Amino acid sequence: QVQLVESGGGLVQAGGSLRVSCAVSGDRLINYVMGWLRQAPGKEREVVAAITWSEGRTYIADSVKGRFTISRDDAKKMVYLQMYSLKSEDTAVYYCAAKSRGASEYHRWGQGTQVTVSS
Repeated sequence: QVQLVESGGGLVQAGGSLRVSCAVSGDRLINYVMGWLRQAPGKEREVVAAITWSEGRTYIADSVKGRFTISRDDAKKMVYLQMYSLKSEDTAVYYCAAKSRGASEYHRWGQGTQVTVSS
């Protein structure tokens, strides 16, 4: 079973940068897609970025394109979400998640990390 532990959230001023990290444990990670999702109070959960573990192909949501990047370190079994030019609307709980390739839904979740952007 894949297990995920996020770290690196916190308070940052608008316009600032922050990186959140996800430590991944488990086997056969090449069979997974890793994602970063966020949920703000009163809003739907949103996929902001995803990466295939095997090829490193990425997806970035339009709402954060040009500001966020996703990467993974195979040797360290880490997934990162680097966030630049943060806005108050980026304030949310950010979750690291995993799904099997071909699956429509993420089925493994971390505990989440709070990111708060002050304006």
